Amino acid sequence: MTVLDRAAVTGCLDHIDPVGLVARTLLAHAHKETVLPAEGYLGWENSGGAYSRSLAMLGGITGLASPLYGLKVVNASTSNSGLGIERAGGVMMMFDPETARPRTLAEAAVISALRTAAYTVLSVQHLGPVDVERVSVLGCGTLARMHLRLLASYLPSVRTVHVYDIVPERTRALVDWAAQTLPALDVVAVDDARTCVAAAQVLVTVTVSATPYIDASWFTEPTFVAHVSLDDVDRSVFEGSEAVFVDDVDLVVENPRRILGSLVADGTVALAPHPDRAFIAGTLGGVLAGRAEAVRPGAGHVISNPFGMAILDVALLGEVIRVAGDLGLGFDLDLVGSVACG
Repeated sequence: MTVLDRAAVTGCLDHIDPVGLVARTLLAHAHKETVLPAEGYLGWENSGGAYSRSLAMLGGITGLASPLYGLKVVNASTSNSGLGIERAGGVMMMFDPETARPRTLAEAAVISALRTAAYTVLSVQHLGPVDVERVSVLGCGTLARMHLRLLASYLPSVRTVHVYDIVPERTRALVDWAAQTLPALDVVAVDDARTCVAAAQVLVTVTVSATPYIDASWFTEPTFVAHVSLDDVDRSVFEGSEAVFVDDVDLVVENPRRILGSLVADGTVALAPHPDRAFIAGTLGGVLAGRAEAVRPGAGHVISNPFGMAILDVALLGEVIRVAGDLGLGFDLDLVGSVACG
């Protein structure tokens, strides 16, 4: 089995078009050329009472000359940042399509952050304001950095990014990092979440909040909301939306732990266009395939609320494996070894 650590995975990223790859994978999903089982979920509180969880996410992409089948196990605890480590981390495996044996083991955090940011950028391209100039980001951790990288690469009209985190040191660290790494972006720290939201044409939430706190009154203009994290916007934002788009409707229905899943479960948000209620207008893949009409912010806000599909991670890992082979990255691990018979 080939092992790709974080350095190897990161070394491949400059050779990959993540947004294009996510678009192709969403189209494959819309055309039913994927396999997406329900995710496994294990949650607990650690010794400090912090929410901790493990997600096991399987996915397959069948509409390829060589199918891809893989697994992502990504674990997180909300107390990790206080320990000086990333909130989430894990591993991915790619399986041999013939023998089903694991053939690649890779560090998952970078791939997971990349697919999340690539999905956000793709959604802004197709559902956000045209030629957006101002973006606001709530949460200043690893996901925020990956989002800023891709915003700078794929949305050159973006000039200013307002950022906020409940930990001021994280906000300052993100601003300093962006000044050194992404000089084309003017990354501005703001003092509170409401100011950050009010400054946005596009709002990206990448926090760890399990309690909704953003009220519809916080928005001062039509806004595209990339609701990436768990529970940042409250029910008033969904109820007042022009349209809601997701990555997969079944994932929403199967996960009432997140606010959109709970609103669908109690009937507040309909699963199809509805004259009297907020509704899920379709999937981003459906928009790309021409099966759902794109809606951009007009009189109100449009929400993108992906729940996370393992097939996007699997697609990216497939590209990482290809590039790693070309670059000679990674090392082999013999899991079987020799067996002595006495």
